[in-house]
Amino acid sequence: METPGRGRGRSVEVDFFRGIVLIVIVLDHIPGSTLSHLMLHAYALCDSAEVFVFLGGYASAAAYTAVLAHRGEHAAQLRFLKRCGEIYCAYLLTAMLTLVSGAILALLDLNRPMVEMTGWPPFALQPWRQAFDIALLRRQPYLSSVLPMYVLFALCVPVMVPLARRSASLALAVSVAVWAVARPLAALFSIDAVADWAFNPFAWQLMFVLGMLCRVQPISERFHASYTAQWLTRVAVVAVLGFAMVKLFVLTQPLPGTHKQNLSVERVINFIVIAWLAAQFVRMGSIAWLARRLPAVVTVGRTGLVCFVTGTLVSLIIDTATPHTFHGFRAVLVGLGGDLAAIGALLMIARGWSGWKGQQSGAQANGAGCE
Repeated sequence: METPGRGRGRSVEVDFFRGIVLIVIVLDHIPGSTLSHLMLHAYALCDSAEVFVFLGGYASAAAYTAVLAHRGEHAAQLRFLKRCGEIYCAYLLTAMLTLVSGAILALLDLNRPMVEMTGWPPFALQPWRQAFDIALLRRQPYLSSVLPMYVLFALCVPVMVPLARRSASLALAVSVAVWAVARPLAALFSIDAVADWAFNPFAWQLMFVLGMLCRVQPISERFHASYTAQWLTRVAVVAVLGFAMVKLFVLTQPLPGTHKQNLSVERVINFIVIAWLAAQFVRMGSIAWLARRLPAVVTVGRTGLVCFVTGTLVSLIIDTATPHTFHGFRAVLVGLGGDLAAIGALLMIARGWSGWKGQQSGAQANGAGCE
C-alpha cells in the first residue's frame, strides 16, 4: 500500500476517503437505505469500518509527526493525550444523543426497532448503573461503539509512531502478535461480549497500525514501478473479484458478529487487496481529480469527529422519518430519497462547522494582531 499525498501537507486524498467513509457509515445505519446496498459490505467481506480505522491511523501518524517536527516530542505526546480526552468527550456526547433520541422515540411511540438499538430500554430501567457502565466504557450505545477503541489508540500513538519510524517490521510484528491473541486479551479485560464492545480494540489496532505504517514508512515509488508491484496489482484484482463472488453467491447467510468484532483474517486480507488497488488510483491522480470536483466531501473528511457524532443523529432522524410501508420500486425510491436527505444533511453540517471554525480562527488571529 502506498501513502496518499506524498507531500508534507494535509492529504486531500485521505480527507476525500474519510468523507466518503463517513457518508457511507451514516447510510449503512439507515435500515431502509437504498444506496447502502451498493456499498463495500455488499461485495466484500470487509466494510467501511476497516477503511475508517485505517485512515484514522494514517491521520494520527501524520498529526503526530507534524507536531513532533515543529514543537518536539513532549508537545506531540501532550497533543495526543489531549486528543484522547477529546475522543472520550465525543463518545459521551454520542452516547447521550443516542439515548436521548431513543427516549424521544419511545415517548412518541415511533420506530420501535430503533428504540431497541439505541439502548434506551435498559437505560430507562437502571439509569445510574447504565450511566456508570457507559462512562467506564462497559456499555456503548449504538454508533458510539467505535469511539472507545479510538480512545485507546490515541494513547498508543506516542509509542507506536516512534517505533514504526525506527522499524516498520518490528511495529508490524508487535501489532500482528497482539491481533493474534486478541480474543484471550479481550476475555482477560472482560470486553469479549459483542453486546458490550462491538469492536475488540486488541484486534482492530492492526488496521490502525497499518494506517500509521503507510504514513511513516510508505512503499517507495521505485517499488511501485517494479514488475513485482505490477504482479501484485494483478493478484489484487483477482482477489477482489474472488471475494466479491464469495460474498454475492456463496455466503447466503451473514457471517457471525464475532468475525467483525475480532477482525477476522479474511476481513484483513480483503481490505489489504482493496487498499492496494485504491493506492494505485491515488498514484494515478484519479482520487485527487475526484476530490477537486467534490470539495464538499473533502470538507466532511476534514471535520471527521463532528460529522461522526452528528451523523448518528442524522441516521436516526432519517430512518424515523422514512416510511417503511412501501415495497418494491416505491421502497427503493423512498430509500433513495432518505439517502439523499442524509447526504445533504451531512454536507451542510460539515460546511457549517468548517465555516464556524474558520471564523473563530480569523477572530483569534485578529485579536492577536491587535495586542
